[in-house]
Amino acid sequence: MSQGKPSILVVEDEPKLRRLLELQLADEGFHARGAENAEAALDLANKEPFDLVLSDFKLPGMTGVELLQALKRTNGNLPVIIMTAFGSVETAVEAMKAGASDYVLKPFSLAEVVLVIRKELAARELREENRALREALGKRYEYKNVVAQSGKMQAVLALVERVAATNATVLLGGESGVGKDLIARAIHEHSQRSAGPFVKINSTAIPENLLESELFGYEKGAFSGATASKPGKFELADKGTLFLDEIGDVPPATQVKLLRVLQDREFERLGGTKTLKVDVRLIAATNRDLRAAIEEGAFREDLYYRLNVVAIDIPPLREHKEDIPALANFLLEKFARDSNQPVRKLTTEAQQKLIDYHWPGNVRELENIVTRAATLAPGELLEPGDVHFDSESPSRRAGANVAPVLPPGMTLEKWEEEMIREALRRANGNKSQAARSLGLSRNALRYRLSKMGVPDPEDAPESIHASENPKGG
Repeated sequence: MSQGKPSILVVEDEPKLRRLLELQLADEGFHARGAENAEAALDLANKEPFDLVLSDFKLPGMTGVELLQALKRTNGNLPVIIMTAFGSVETAVEAMKAGASDYVLKPFSLAEVVLVIRKELAARELREENRALREALGKRYEYKNVVAQSGKMQAVLALVERVAATNATVLLGGESGVGKDLIARAIHEHSQRSAGPFVKINSTAIPENLLESELFGYEKGAFSGATASKPGKFELADKGTLFLDEIGDVPPATQVKLLRVLQDREFERLGGTKTLKVDVRLIAATNRDLRAAIEEGAFREDLYYRLNVVAIDIPPLREHKEDIPALANFLLEKFARDSNQPVRKLTTEAQQKLIDYHWPGNVRELENIVTRAATLAPGELLEPGDVHFDSESPSRRAGANVAPVLPPGMTLEKWEEEMIREALRRANGNKSQAARSLGLSRNALRYRLSKMGVPDPEDAPESIHASENPKGG
C-alpha cells in the first residue's frame, strides 16, 4: 500500500456521481482521482500508483470488466471493486470471476461504499504482510489450545495473526476434525472484538426448517409454538464474532438471507417487519469443496465470493505428523485436568505408533484415542499396546467381517481420482458416459478433472460481455 493516504481511482461516466464519490472519499481520508471512462482510467493508472480502483460496470467504450482485465495484466494485486445496477448480481459475479475483489449494488449509500473499500484495503494489506511474515526466518506463533510446531501449522497461525487484526470475513477450509473451531476462536480472541461474544452454530446440527429461525430469530406467533419472541445468533453475536460451521450445508433459502447480512448488515426476524442492524464478524467453515457445490447448484456463487475474503485452509493431521507427539501430550494433560487424574506420558514407541497411523479422523480422532488409552492403561506410561485405533476395535479383531471404507494408505482424494480414471477408462474417454456411471453431472466431472490437472480440449476461454441492462450499472 502506498505511503500516506490510500489512493483510490474512481471510474464513473456520470459526472455528478463521480464527483460525489471523490468528495466523500476525500472526507474519509482517501486520496481520490476520477476518470470518465476506462481509457482515461488506464492512462491515469500508467502515470501514478493506486491502491484500489472503484469502477462502474457499464461504461462507454471499454466495459468495467475489460478495464479490470487490462489493469490485472499490469498489476495483478490491484483490488478492483465493481459498481453495478440492482438486479444485476449475475454481472457482478461474472466480474468477480474475472478478478474483481468485490462489488456494490446501485443504488448504494456512500457509507456502504466506504465500508467495502476499507475492508478490501485491509484484506490486501493482510495478504501482502502475511507473505512477508511467512518468509521471516525464525518467526514462531503460539496460541492457547493450538499446538503448531510444524511449518504448515505455523503458516496457518501466521494468517491468523494478521487476519485477527482486521474485520475481514474468513472462510476456514479443511477436513472434519482438523480443529477449525479452535482456529476460529483464536481469531476472535486476538481481534478487537475479543471483549464481545463468540457465538458458534453448526448448520448440520439443526434441522433445515429451524436453521433460519436459529440464525435470525423469530417474533411471537411467527409459527406454531412461537409463544414469545426470540433473538437469533446474529443478534447474540452483535459487536462480536459468529462462527458458522459447515456452511456448505446451509439450505438455499437461508443462503439468500446470509448474503443480505454480509452485504447490508441487516435482516428481519422470522415473522417480523422491523429491520435489525448488527455489527458482526462472520467466520465460516466447511469441509466441503464449495466450488464443486457451486458447479452442482447447491451453493450460491455470490455468497461464496462474499465469504471467501480471506481463506485459511487447515491441513489434515497426516500432512503435519511432526506435531503428533506434542499434540498427544497436550491432549493427555487436558484429559488429566478434566478428570482429576495424574498425567500419563507416552513412551517413544507409543509415539511412533501414533505417527505411523494414517489419521482419517484428524485431531478429533487423536483426542479420542489418547483419551481411551489414558482411561484404560494400567500404568503411568502409555505403551504401544495401550494405543488402539478405531480400525482395531474388538469387533474387527474378532473377525466381524467389516471391510475398511478405503484401502489402507489411500486417502479419499486419491480414491476419488482412481474411481474417475477407472470410469473414463471403461467409457473409452467418453466424459458424458463416465459422468453417468459416477452419478455426476458432466460439468461436475469436468470440474473434478480440472482439479486433477487433466486437460479438457473442450475448455476454452469465455469472454465476459457487458450486461444489456439500461445504464445504471
